[in-house]
Amino acid sequence: MRPRIAVLLPVLALLAAGCGAGRSAPYTAKGTAPCLRTKGFSEVTTDPGKVGLIAAAADNGGLRARTSDGNVLTIAFAGDESAVPGTEEAYRKAAPPRYKRHLQDIMQAQRNAVLVWTVTPTQQQLQDAESCLHP
Repeated sequence: MRPRIAVLLPVLALLAAGCGAGRSAPYTAKGTAPCLRTKGFSEVTTDPGKVGLIAAAADNGGLRARTSDGNVLTIAFAGDESAVPGTEEAYRKAAPPRYKRHLQDIMQAQRNAVLVWTVTPTQQQLQDAESCLHP
């Protein structure tokens, strides 16, 4: 019995390490963009010249996409979760007055991704966008 345990413990440790690694990997623009296209978003781009300054400067890239009803989504992919408050603050400072009034309705964060919409998204739009966040 003991030899089996000695062989199984390292294998189980390797499996556990491998499973956890994918979950903590930061989301990226490159990993997220293809999924948004399959969810019906159009004009999906990761071009730094088109995603806006804050998203373009994000460590893991930025993207911009449009819903079928014209709502524009911009996502800034920070280096990790600790950088999210700084990214959110940058959006707060840069937001035009008409957006500042309802920024809490149009800005959400998921792990290292900061999502900013032009208008409050529908529940379905938000679910689609969040389900597409990938490393």
